[in-house]
Amino acid sequence: MIECMQTLEGKTIVLAITGSIAAVEDIKLARALRRKGAAVQGVMSEAACRIVSPDAVTYACDIPAITKISGMIEHVKFCGIDGSADVLLIAPATANTICKIAAGIDDTSVTTFATTAIGRGMPVIIAPAMHESMFCHPAVIEGIKKLKEWGIVFVSPSISENKAKFASNDEIVLAVEREAGKKPLDGKKVIVTAGACREKIDDIRIMTTRSGGRMGVEAALEAYRLGADVTILHSGDAVPLIRNVITDSAADMRKAVMDIFEKEGADYYISAAAVSDYKPEIFEGKIPCGEDISIKLIPLPKIIDEVVEKFRPVTVAFKLGWDADLKAEEMLKKGFFMVAANTPDTMGENTGRYMLHTQKGKTEVYGSKEEVSKAIWKELL
Repeated sequence: MIECMQTLEGKTIVLAITGSIAAVEDIKLARALRRKGAAVQGVMSEAACRIVSPDAVTYACDIPAITKISGMIEHVKFCGIDGSADVLLIAPATANTICKIAAGIDDTSVTTFATTAIGRGMPVIIAPAMHESMFCHPAVIEGIKKLKEWGIVFVSPSISENKAKFASNDEIVLAVEREAGKKPLDGKKVIVTAGACREKIDDIRIMTTRSGGRMGVEAALEAYRLGADVTILHSGDAVPLIRNVITDSAADMRKAVMDIFEKEGADYYISAAAVSDYKPEIFEGKIPCGEDISIKLIPLPKIIDEVVEKFRPVTVAFKLGWDADLKAEEMLKKGFFMVAANTPDTMGENTGRYMLHTQKGKTEVYGSKEEVSKAIWKELL
């Protein structure tokens, strides 16, 4: 089993809460941050205290909530020069608070923390929540633009039911993980392929695999945490905060991968998808029921071989099979940096056992696919 440190272990996050009804979600958000290993200090505006009890925030953080600035100069202790906090997270942030921060006004505990943090140059993340009409106000739009120019990170709300709804806890925690870390992949581009491809047999049937895409998703998320510009190509649900390119067949995936490399390039290529080795010869219409038929399978080109030959990024290949370890050693000769060998029983599962082969030797790792992805990136870096 991999010994994997929690991503926010040893970090102190100031969770600043303003007077949006979305503040009721902060109890769960504080707990989610703590599960990642963070110490969380709640800071509340007067308006926030009318929506969620300071006692509830204290309970969620296991530290007394700060509801006003006192002679203890709490804002300096946490967010001043040499302050103990690693990230200031303002979630939810109202239109009022965003505009005040952009104008340098600090007349609440939250805006005073923000002024101090921005002056120090520490990471600041803002997750807005308000009615859509307020989010579209020119002053709010201009304030967000200015704050982004100052290096402040925004976790965008989702727009529905005439509201700019608070981002999910998963999205916010992921943004905190990225900003709290050292970002060794800052400025690097990463392409990840994930999940199964689906090849058309007739008008209603497809040929595919049991791959659920979990390994590729976790590899992409870890690259994002490490500061990379990440693109994931797959056919599953959208992965938060990173660029998603939806593909269906192996041909779709190949075209998308080659287009991105040709137009944008990439430093790393993680080929975690179960790309189809064959496609069936397509039957026009629907194959009749109750008849014996034969389907001709046509071999497909290897996307990873083309990428390595033409573009030569740092490449991780995944080899699946009961003899995967033996095949992996042969694959290293093609120019791959790493080959992760695993057996078919890991497909669609949340955990797996992988043998990571490099020119230096091989290392066996076992754990959740998030943990395995961390081990892979640790080896790459």
